[in-house]
Amino acid sequence: MVDIILGILCFNIILIFFKLLDKYGVDNLQAISVNYVTAGCLSIFLTPRSYSISEVIHANWFYYAVGVGVMFILVFNLLAKASQKIGMAIPTVANKMSLVIPIIIAIFLFNDSISILKSLGILLALAGVYFVSTSGNKLSFDKKYLGLILIIFFGQGLADVLFALAEKWFVGAEDLGIFFCVIFTSAGTLGLIMLIPQLIKGSSKFQFKNVLWGIGLGIPNFLTLLFFFRSLDSGELESSQVYPIYNIGVVVLSAIIGFLIFKEKLSTSNWIGVLLSVAAILAIAMG
Repeated sequence: MVDIILGILCFNIILIFFKLLDKYGVDNLQAISVNYVTAGCLSIFLTPRSYSISEVIHANWFYYAVGVGVMFILVFNLLAKASQKIGMAIPTVANKMSLVIPIIIAIFLFNDSISILKSLGILLALAGVYFVSTSGNKLSFDKKYLGLILIIFFGQGLADVLFALAEKWFVGAEDLGIFFCVIFTSAGTLGLIMLIPQLIKGSSKFQFKNVLWGIGLGIPNFLTLLFFFRSLDSGELESSQVYPIYNIGVVVLSAIIGFLIFKEKLSTSNWIGVLLSVAAILAIAMG
């Protein structure tokens, strides 16, 4: 549980960074691209030995890592686009509700146990995410954005499944650092490919502050994935317990931080969601 708690704390530091990026006029894509490159460099410190390019490419986990990295940056940018088009609530719900996908995979592929208490906890988790993420319980939106919402849902779910499969079947302690390095490098490379045309056209202007913020963002990003991997790998909890506890922990803590630090108002339904989420964590952990 310690690794899950540390992972939740680090992820919320990332969310705080995102709020500050907007406040200080930082270019999101530049900072995010540098962030992934930074996290990739930090991953090298976990590698006990050097690897040849051929060895990495032929590793049985390589394409899983590339897939996770690509989905990381694509889903994030789609989240940003959806938030601009239809607001934060619906994309956030779609992103966090995707936890059902790795849970189903864990039960059927990893033979995770399923009990009445755990099932109740998962249902409470979904309800908690919904209530914490919405205001006035309204989720109406222009149906032309339905495809975008579904891509966010399945994209995040796919990233989680690929990560879980690699962790379970292929990645040992010795390969952890290089596995992370490939994930972050793939995300950073795709981010740079998306960024370069913007710089050439002049729609995005390079500023050194974007690099500095990206480096700062990369540190908690690296730690988040490290603690999350360790929580899956420890065997203390099953995968079908880790995913819901982690997701609802992130949602609840972000709501509380928003309320205490950024003076964001929480509605009655938001507080109901917080209480449901706490109950879900207890039920899943004991299930």
